[in-house]
Amino acid sequence: MNLVSIQSHVVYGHVGNSAAVFPLQRMGVEVWPIYTVQFSNHTGYGAWKGEVFGASLIRGLMAGLEARGVLTDCDGLLSGYMGSAEIAEAIVEAAGTVKRANPSARYCCDPVIGDVGKGVFVREGIPDFIKTSALPAADIVTPNQFELDYLTGRASGTRAQALDAVKALHDMGPRSVLVTSLHTGETPADAIDMLASDETGGYLLRTPKLQFVANGAGDLIAALFFAHYLRQGSAREALACAGSSVFGIMQKSLEAGADEIQVVTAQDEIIKPSRRFEAEQLVAPKFGSERQL
Repeated sequence: MNLVSIQSHVVYGHVGNSAAVFPLQRMGVEVWPIYTVQFSNHTGYGAWKGEVFGASLIRGLMAGLEARGVLTDCDGLLSGYMGSAEIAEAIVEAAGTVKRANPSARYCCDPVIGDVGKGVFVREGIPDFIKTSALPAADIVTPNQFELDYLTGRASGTRAQALDAVKALHDMGPRSVLVTSLHTGETPADAIDMLASDETGGYLLRTPKLQFVANGAGDLIAALFFAHYLRQGSAREALACAGSSVFGIMQKSLEAGADEIQVVTAQDEIIKPSRRFEAEQLVAPKFGSERQL
């Protein structure tokens, strides 16, 4: 499997491509990374060095790949933090370029906009572009709960509301949806939920809530879910595999007392998670048109 991954990159730590590339490679995926920014570290540290790259760089690199004739062997494109509206436009163009070369390729958009407690933290113009252009072009979308609510204009305080919001997101274009960091009225205080859906149904994965907060977990789960989805063809199996791996990596990071997710030292969790979590079916096949279970 060959994937283009267009995301941010940090020298220290694991966010963006720094959280996605190695785990995908550990799965046996050939990754062709393109950086939207290169910073010394995640901006959450409060101080950093580096720069945001221009849209022309993305277009130029994609043109180079197209000239090599390799895009016919590209199975998909993954995007994360976009940096600017102009970069976002270049990313959607890149997804179209890949699909023209290989019509069976898929585009997975991690719509990085903001988070609970932080609000919107991306540049002006990016949220609107994601909603109006990236989502209709995407086959798979992986928002967190805040982004799900923001993009759909709905609240997801209950499981039923979350399912309705996911249905609304499907109606915007993506065939598969993964919602991360989901807390509803039905989520126990000591747990965290993820919700995935495609034409086979809607599924919930619940894992224990760890007392560990680190940047990059969303980038990691999006990458693993995308790769597993392309391999398995099932949102349910992709959710179980990716969710189990991320829980294992987060647990090992907590045990190590680390400030960053330990994707290298805990890499065995990518291939063979220490603990396997199964996804529960919530919605019958043909999501949104059949009754809830």
